[in-house]
Amino acid sequence: MSAPPSTDTARPLAARIATEALAPWVWVLALPLLVAWPATGHQLGPTLLWGLVVGVTGSVIPMLVILRGAKAGRYDTHHVHNREGRTVPLLLCLGSLSVGWLILFLGQAPHQLISLAAAMFVSLVVCVAITLGARWKISLHAAVAAGAVVMLVLTYGPWLWLTALLAAWVMWSRVALRDHTTGQVLVGAAVGILAGGGGYWGLELVLG
Repeated sequence: MSAPPSTDTARPLAARIATEALAPWVWVLALPLLVAWPATGHQLGPTLLWGLVVGVTGSVIPMLVILRGAKAGRYDTHHVHNREGRTVPLLLCLGSLSVGWLILFLGQAPHQLISLAAAMFVSLVVCVAITLGARWKISLHAAVAAGAVVMLVLTYGPWLWLTALLAAWVMWSRVALRDHTTGQVLVGAAVGILAGGGGYWGLELVLG
């Protein structure tokens, strides 16, 4: 009978799982679909259409570019650990998400999706300003996860606060893997909650 894994082995494994399974691109791909479902009256076609507009422009396109860059050696990994290497991916994500928002606006998508894309853009702008302007590697994992939790609560109700456990897990993983300091994770979470979640709430007050 094999011995149970040591704590030193189990903790990095749990951290790696959280970092990959709850990476920003995963949240950004899934969240618009979850918001679109009630926003479209639970219609599958419109949910996929509008949800994927945000998911593809905010997640898939930037991630494909990052993966290609990592394969070519321009980035250390698909998580782009070095702060300087994040310039192009972050700016690309801003541009791509802007196109997505424009498609939503011109296509008269449900206001929830327009608010979502705008709030994601605002949150990303703050992260870009801190990462590139202040030259401090804020945790995008934390920002995206924390913002997503607030948006899910606003969409489905208080019981979705349970997803905060997933956000806490991925935040812990970033520190456990030494990709970020505790401060970088906490500031990232604050940006996600205030700029992302708060931005979505504020826009919904106006557009809803």
